[in-house]
Amino acid sequence: MALYSEKVMDHFLHPRNVGVIEDADAVGEVGNAKCGDIMKMYLKIRDDIVEDVKFETFGCGSAIASSSMATEMIKGKPLSEVKNLTNKAVTEALDGLPAHKIHCSVLAEEAIHSALEDYYSRQENAHGN
Repeated sequence: MALYSEKVMDHFLHPRNVGVIEDADAVGEVGNAKCGDIMKMYLKIRDDIVEDVKFETFGCGSAIASSSMATEMIKGKPLSEVKNLTNKAVTEALDGLPAHKIHCSVLAEEAIHSALEDYYSRQENAHGN
């Protein structure tokens, strides 16, 4: 059996939604000190729907593939669904990751949740709550 699934290889070699959203409504950044991976997610949100999402990832192929797949999974989705995204769902969508690379899918989940926290914090500040 190959170490990486075809989906992992496809998202690593042809990552979707790479880049920066300059006027993002939310930005989340997380890292893993043990492996050195850093993931940054940018969200553009309109009417509680993720209208656009981009990522920048410094890390291994599994980290890039996890970032890419996670962005595909939340694009066009309501925030009520996005907040429930799990690393397990990302791993399953990639047809699995090696056990020692599961932390990459965890980073993708954490980056999205970090961006959501940023979004809700900005909303509270904008409305003076």
